[in-house]
Amino acid sequence: MLIQMRRANEIGADMVEIRLDYLRTFNPTPHLQTLISQSPLPTIVTYRPTWEGGKYEGDETKRQDVLRLAMELGADYIDVELQVADDFNRSICEKKPHNFKVIVSSHNFHNTPSAEAIGNLVARIQATGCDIAKIVTTASDITDCAHIFQIMVHSQIPTIGIVMGERGLISRLLSPKFGGYLTYGALEEDAISAPGQITVKNMLELYNFRLIKADTKVYGIIGKPVGHSKSPLLFNAAFKSVGLNSVYMHFLVDDVEKFFNTYSSPDFASGCSCTIPHKEVALKCMDEVDPIAKKIGAINNIVRRPDGKLIAFNTDYIGAITAIEDGLRGLDGAVPVVGSPLSGKMFVVLGAGGAGKSLAYGAAQKGARVVVANRTFERAKELAEKVGGKAMTLSEVESFHPEEGMVLANTTSVGMKPNIDQTPIPKHALVHYCLVFDAIYTPKDTKLLRDAKETGAAIVYGTEMLIRQGFEQYKNFTALPAPEDLFRQLMEKHA
Repeated sequence: MLIQMRRANEIGADMVEIRLDYLRTFNPTPHLQTLISQSPLPTIVTYRPTWEGGKYEGDETKRQDVLRLAMELGADYIDVELQVADDFNRSICEKKPHNFKVIVSSHNFHNTPSAEAIGNLVARIQATGCDIAKIVTTASDITDCAHIFQIMVHSQIPTIGIVMGERGLISRLLSPKFGGYLTYGALEEDAISAPGQITVKNMLELYNFRLIKADTKVYGIIGKPVGHSKSPLLFNAAFKSVGLNSVYMHFLVDDVEKFFNTYSSPDFASGCSCTIPHKEVALKCMDEVDPIAKKIGAINNIVRRPDGKLIAFNTDYIGAITAIEDGLRGLDGAVPVVGSPLSGKMFVVLGAGGAGKSLAYGAAQKGARVVVANRTFERAKELAEKVGGKAMTLSEVESFHPEEGMVLANTTSVGMKPNIDQTPIPKHALVHYCLVFDAIYTPKDTKLLRDAKETGAAIVYGTEMLIRQGFEQYKNFTALPAPEDLFRQLMEKHA
């Protein structure tokens, strides 16, 4: 614990929580004296019982004696559970040191109650005579965080509000925006003490936590799953580089309409990137859709205007098509052409979802002859008809080679982590393609791209599409040119 305290101090924590219930052997007086006196940071002492989600199974009186001892030995804070807070606070009221504070906590491991119910809970906590209220709930939907934000803003006493689970991530990161007293971070990935907790390193370096204030604009990527996205890395570094008071985060969203209806203020969800499976369903929630995005039938970039209206764009097709065009221009023996090198090319798109639509439309616009292959033929046919192309099932692609030098674009999830040994098309079928693009970027070097390289085809990484569509999104979000070199450096380092 002492080693970890020093580490916490080194990496930028403001205080440390000492979880006594995690100690296998514990001798209260000498151990507390050592921990409290040698801590380089202010201390919160917690001795959590099993009935509140902790590890302590012993006698309740002894547990509270240890918390009182911690106070006497100089702990800065004690975290005590609402269930026993009245008795505990009465027992210390005569002896409480001047700068010592009591946190009274309530943990709900099942759900997040209504804002009204949480408000009543805070009132009960306040009535115990505590200094700080701590409410921890569990997210079943990202909109549950709004209940906690509402309470933190309006609470009459300092309040810690946390919604556990991946859907509650924003409650941890946006605590300073809504007036939260503190938030928790883990020292390392393997030291996470609650569902959805993130590391201090990610809080400070990935999300620029120290820069988040009440008037910080919130951007993010909505998707399901979404934790793999590198977008926060790019946008937060870009915002910081030009001094924009903005933060960009992962939004794990189940219901897009509910998300935008709940978070409707101009500075929250000021702009969103949109990834699978929401690129099409999000269209219905928009007030205006860019004409090109409307034709594609899928969006990946949403901007909230100052009047609250949601405007949608599709930057995927720009990112992918320009990357593929540059890949074709770089081929050995490529003849410089006026216009697009895609013009007249046979262009095979795997997948007919949002990204598939973007590629099919973008390629058709550049004069390519588009073939759409999808697991279900009907979906392939529907998209192919819109772009004047041909449709087939994914299983037919292996034997499809009407000509040499075709272009292949994979927009399915086949080959994405954790299934990195899978590929949507066998290696032997790739000999008919001069260029292969894979929209997947986790991993960067998919099996499809490794196979394509071995057959002699040029390859275009999904990271290239991500970077280039990111340039366009950044421009839409900020009305500023994108820091292209910075985006590329970050993707090179982290992907």
